[in-house]
Amino acid sequence: MTDEERIQLVMNAAEQSSLLRRMVAQELARPLVEISNLVAGVLGAGGKLLICGNGGSAADSSHMAAEMIVRLTAEKNRQSLPAIALNADASVLTAAGNDFGMDRIFSRQVEGLGNSGDMLFLISTSGNSANLLRAAKTAREKKLLTAALLGRDGGKLARMVDKKLIVPHQSVQRIQEEHIFLIHILVELIESDLFG
Repeated sequence: MTDEERIQLVMNAAEQSSLLRRMVAQELARPLVEISNLVAGVLGAGGKLLICGNGGSAADSSHMAAEMIVRLTAEKNRQSLPAIALNADASVLTAAGNDFGMDRIFSRQVEGLGNSGDMLFLISTSGNSANLLRAAKTAREKKLLTAALLGRDGGKLARMVDKKLIVPHQSVQRIQEEHIFLIHILVELIESDLFG
């Protein structure tokens, strides 16, 4: 590939991302506000947010928990918000995976940490990961609210959660780019709801 072809590849990717961002803003703004209202209600009532995902979505889960616990920006120095990234504890993940199987690494934590009035927030580009499906099922059994940030057609998770945001694209990297955008806006909306 020549340098000119590589430059064109960069330009094409940027154009594709730009078009997707506009579509996401137009189609997902209302459901994003609805989810922010729901999360703010959970946190305002003393509940907590349990967040999980696999691979890049695990990184997004940790990122979201950090934004909730620390803060989104230095301009709004507010109190910490209760959020836990279930994929962040290597000891729990490896023990649960070893003892119960990888499909239970999140559901076991939902079982131990989740209470009625909390929310499970799942992040997945496919919506079909067995460990996320099982976590959603456990959350429903324990009467947690559920929300998901998904891609493609939403997969099986789309039918299992109370609220969902689906980025309707086939490219994992484009979906993940929009997921982090949506996470940042979601935290900003939650902060606005809770702290003005």
